[in-house]
Amino acid sequence: MIQTREDIRNVAIIAHVDHGKTTLVDGLLRQSGVFRANQEMVDRVMDSNAIERERGITIMSKNTAVVYKGVKINIIDTPGHADFGGEVERVLKMVNGVILVVDAFEGPMPQTKFVLRKAMELDLPVIVCINKIDRPGARPTQVIDEVLELLMDLGASDEQLDCPFVFASAKSGIATLDLGSPGVSMKPLFETIVDYIPAPTGDPDAGTQILISTIDYNEYVGRIGVGKVDNGSVRVNQEVVIVNHHDPDKKKKVKVSKLYEYEGLNKAEVQEARIGSIVAISGIEDIHIGDTLCSPENPVAIPFQKISEPTIAMTFNVNDSPLAGREGKYVTSRHLRDRLYRELNTDVSLRVEDTDTTESFRVSGRGELHLSVLIETMRREGYEFSVSKAEVLYHKDENGKLLEPMELCYIDVPEEFSGSVIQKLGERKGELLNMGLANGGYTRLEFNIPSRGLIGYRGDFMTDTKGNGIMNTIFNGYAPYKGEISYRKQGSIIAFEAGTAVTYGLFNAQERGTLFIGAGAEVYSGMIIGQSGKSEDVEVNVCKTKHLTNTRSSSADEALRLTPPRILSLEQAIEFIDTDELLEITPKTLRIRKKILDPRLRKRAGFSAAAKAQNL
Repeated sequence: MIQTREDIRNVAIIAHVDHGKTTLVDGLLRQSGVFRANQEMVDRVMDSNAIERERGITIMSKNTAVVYKGVKINIIDTPGHADFGGEVERVLKMVNGVILVVDAFEGPMPQTKFVLRKAMELDLPVIVCINKIDRPGARPTQVIDEVLELLMDLGASDEQLDCPFVFASAKSGIATLDLGSPGVSMKPLFETIVDYIPAPTGDPDAGTQILISTIDYNEYVGRIGVGKVDNGSVRVNQEVVIVNHHDPDKKKKVKVSKLYEYEGLNKAEVQEARIGSIVAISGIEDIHIGDTLCSPENPVAIPFQKISEPTIAMTFNVNDSPLAGREGKYVTSRHLRDRLYRELNTDVSLRVEDTDTTESFRVSGRGELHLSVLIETMRREGYEFSVSKAEVLYHKDENGKLLEPMELCYIDVPEEFSGSVIQKLGERKGELLNMGLANGGYTRLEFNIPSRGLIGYRGDFMTDTKGNGIMNTIFNGYAPYKGEISYRKQGSIIAFEAGTAVTYGLFNAQERGTLFIGAGAEVYSGMIIGQSGKSEDVEVNVCKTKHLTNTRSSSADEALRLTPPRILSLEQAIEFIDTDELLEITPKTLRIRKKILDPRLRKRAGFSAAAKAQNL
């Protein structure tokens, strides 16, 4: 018999990137008594990963739980960036409603539409939280209309259009239902969650049914499956069967060795969990996202939405440069392979494939940011390797026609920069769909553009808009191939010989373009040390010293003034590299190099490629 657990609410917080989801969770945790009154607490406590804290973005969804007036509220903080959309898709299966956070100044943005559509496809009730109402230029009343318009565009039902609106300043820890009277605490939001989000339901007497929506990983206990108890109950040492909706042949008997529920930021060990509880289960090695744990008597899988496929791929190679193995702790192909396959334990949107050679692995993800976060994480762990230029993954339709992934690209820029943005994206096969006014006197441009057209564009965009532009992208399905795109108009400055770069050599080289290294840097033949001012590659000898003469002015070397080098970040380096280049990554250094280091072999390969292109 179906029953309701009135003492539990399961809710996910969804929003566009940087609209304040994680800060809102901070406010709810602070005011729910999870922390002692005198306990020191960092901001964005849910962003526990170092890269999340540095970049100010959420990468992995996180679970927490608070208690309000005897009701346990399980809260899931989800990522806002499009590259981590796979995280959002799966956690929504665990909850009975969502809090949609919208910036009171920016209003609904592309990712707001994406995450809201996912929630509405699952028919989840929505609480709209208009955040940052104390921000200068905030316009909450217009944002209400924009949100209602978005709901109508997405085909919302009457119940969904009648959703409650809560106004908040997550940073200040206040919420209110009436803009006329500022709030003093988060109480109005807590009350709205308890009143509006449905309590979970299920049959406590039926067989166990738990859909695994997230995988956590711990070196001590291995894989940890996280999901909601949909029916029955689960207890420690219980025998269950793993089944999967998308894999009918999967049926494996396993035992629940440990069971946890969330309390605040911690997992508390429990002996048994009932319907509606969000639980973490350890001790099952072969557990994956989308699996259902059932009682052996009635093994019925719960339907699960397939995660969107990756759209972009890179080749990860063992580092074979002349400077390989000096800085990394893990440098062999075995180390690289084990680490990449281990990432699949927790990242459902990632794909890793072996290639023809044991030295290389093809890694596919949802975007450049998705893969760059993995690269940065591995680099910090002591791995040394090289990566190729990102390339998109093509599909073919039933007639064998080539299809490529497309993106909707939304750009807000001051009017004077819109011309150069339209020109650059036009060259990259972007099609301008709309042009209008955005908030703050900006011009909003909307493009439909191939995913490969955006590879390497972010750096140009920031330069062209003098850092004033805002760019958001969202996957827009597959479309027929749009033709060739030239990624980079300028060539590379390549080091001619191995050694240490000296001021005299660099001074002569800087006339050829922009340098990426300074005096004292170690270089090798085939290493890229700068960007050429012309379209072709230039080879220079930066280790060349000045010939000494009998008469020498003491001030001659002082007169050689070097322009400070342009130090590339990881993202900039990934964007910069061309198809015949690699990015060498070590824990301390980023180096760009040609795939073929020997200049003669490189020229020969260039001639072969040109001849092949002519024959085609």
